Amino acid sequence: MTDEGYIKFSADWQHAPPFPEAKLAVLNTFRQELYSRGLIGAYENGIGFGNISCRAESGGLFYISGSKTGNFARLDTRHYALVTEVGASENRLSCTGPIIASSESMSHAVIYEECPDVNGVIHVHDLHLWQSLMHKVPTTDASAPYGSPEMVESIRRLLGETDLKACKIFVMEGHEEGIFTFGADLAEAMAVLKAYL
Repeated sequence: MTDEGYIKFSADWQHAPPFPEAKLAVLNTFRQELYSRGLIGAYENGIGFGNISCRAESGGLFYISGSKTGNFARLDTRHYALVTEVGASENRLSCTGPIIASSESMSHAVIYEECPDVNGVIHVHDLHLWQSLMHKVPTTDASAPYGSPEMVESIRRLLGETDLKACKIFVMEGHEEGIFTFGADLAEAMAVLKAYL
């Protein structure tokens, strides 16, 4: 896990004040539950893992927990970014807010792009669940590293060629412990995760 937690895309980050608390309240509530379950957090070496997002009010924008926030037991409005544009093939991302967007933002972005009815995405780490679900649910290519254009294309392929849009969960074979769920809202994304836990 030597490259865990590092941003791999070219980032255009426009520093801006925190967003209104009302826009992030539901997102933060679910993030807190995931943290309390140990599904978002940090390893002993201090590298954080897991992230959570929800679609913004308009267009393809989405709010996401910021980079290196897994270490914090509680987040507030200073710990979220708004992703405003993603160019996966060019490995670039634009975001705004008080913190830079998560290293896994491009993986969230492709789900929102391919699934207009999805409004909440969760990325967690759980070794036992990861091992038990490998190739039993849609599984990304083993050669696709997290946060990369290759991962984006692997997720896009799963969305087009498997039952992923129906089951709403996938395992990242090339990203140890990594699991994604999604849904019409964060409550559904959480319910999918809990069903497998």
